Amino acid sequence: MARYTVVIDPEPDGSAYNVSVPALPGCYTWGETIEEALRMAREAITGHIAALAELGEPVPVETAAPVVTGVDVDVPAA
Repeated sequence: MARYTVVIDPEPDGSAYNVSVPALPGCYTWGETIEEALRMAREAITGHIAALAELGEPVPVETAAPVVTGVDVDVPAA
């Protein structure tokens, strides 16, 4: 079993959640709820790993979770 970090990014209008997997470039999915997004992430990761294995490509294993944080910046007034 392997653990992968997923980044869940909500659509501005709240209609969906986009998911990316930093350790697996090109592995993306989405869901209408966070729960669905996580379920879809598991499916996307499993499929992505299977495709890499089928192509004989190495499967990246996340050894350290990426740091996800925010930074404050000044934004000019419109």
